[in-house]
Amino acid sequence: MDHNNPWKTLSSKAIYDNPWISVREDQVINPAGGEGIYGVVSFKTRSVTVIPVDDAGNTWLVGQTRYALNEYSWELPMGGSPLGEDLEACARRELKEETGLVAGRLQLLMKMHTSNSVTNEEGYVYLAQQLSQQETEHEDTEDITVRKLPLREAIDMAMSGDITDAQCVAALLRLRVMGLG
Repeated sequence: MDHNNPWKTLSSKAIYDNPWISVREDQVINPAGGEGIYGVVSFKTRSVTVIPVDDAGNTWLVGQTRYALNEYSWELPMGGSPLGEDLEACARRELKEETGLVAGRLQLLMKMHTSNSVTNEEGYVYLAQQLSQQETEHEDTEDITVRKLPLREAIDMAMSGDITDAQCVAALLRLRVMGLG
């Protein structure tokens, strides 16, 4: 379905910029015709999440303290893919870095927008299968705990609120709808 955009941008001003994000403030006319401001966070990477599933129906979660939340978070392996990088290459890299797993098969499950009211960030979710174990290659900024568990248990964690990252929750629920786990 094609829709005309009712928002009108009068001007844009860069507020902040670093290697990962930029923030701008737009002067706008909203759909009701009123003037106002709108803040937009633009990401310089795309988010890539990987759901590793072995032949026995197990998956792997990674746990770490997330600075922005000041909380410990259980998540699927994930990371940022610089614009222009092959998404599948990023999925393979993040899976290996965080869990030590290498996938013989990757399947793109979904594309999503992580918080489309304030950001243009795109997220991609891959299912990784035909897994083999190697050594992890954690980055300096990562203090990760790796946990292997039944996929069903990870889905239950998403349902109970023990996993709160939006992309991870969506990914796990997608697998549940597909009849996995």
